[in-house]
Amino acid sequence: MSGPDGPGTSGVSDATPGGGPRLGILLAIFDFPALVAGYRAVIEAQPDMRVVGVVDDRASLREQAARTPADIVISECVPGSGSGCASFEAIEAIRAAAPGTRILAVECRCASEQFSRALRAGADGYLTREAAVGDVVEAIHRLARGETYVSPAIVTRMVDTYVRRTPEATADDVYDALSERSREVLRLAAYGHTNREIALALNLSEQTVHSHRAAIMAKLGFRDRVELLRYALRRGVIQAAEL
Repeated sequence: MSGPDGPGTSGVSDATPGGGPRLGILLAIFDFPALVAGYRAVIEAQPDMRVVGVVDDRASLREQAARTPADIVISECVPGSGSGCASFEAIEAIRAAAPGTRILAVECRCASEQFSRALRAGADGYLTREAAVGDVVEAIHRLARGETYVSPAIVTRMVDTYVRRTPEATADDVYDALSERSREVLRLAAYGHTNREIALALNLSEQTVHSHRAAIMAKLGFRDRVELLRYALRRGVIQAAEL
């Protein structure tokens, strides 16, 4: 892996012009040097970001993710053997090696339903390959604030692929029966907030939020946040433009 003072980064100061720390970005992108160069150029052009390294050896990903101080890891989805994509294993490896690091996954063409699988594997955000410079910068900033980011194109695709074909009656009837507090928890959970963040926002204990969240998932018959997000978008609980 290229280090902070080698070809992996620009060698610039760790501080922003205002004196605060720069966001450290680790690029875990394999076999696509042009993509690495593109992300590096975008990141190094920002006054509050810097590339802290590039993982160029898939076999050493876990070790390098554990030993490289980074706020965010950008991991690209790459074709793997058999069904699915190897990148989901990479996301899981990063999450295990650096639990506090935020993960931004980048779309590939090797499997369907990548967005759902990437989030289940532990990604905090998801970008398409066609993402504009502004989208990349916004995604990094949102993840740094503890939020979730999804490319607008992915949200549109979710609406077209999942939301419009989801049966409405049963879940909608259950939603109408939820308390106002449960609806607030549902909305914040759909946006990707943790139990702790929801507890602070609603002035509740984490255990109370956990109980609300578990009850909501059970009543609506959902297994994970991806299903909750699809439902919340279709039901109008949250807006795609706000993700």
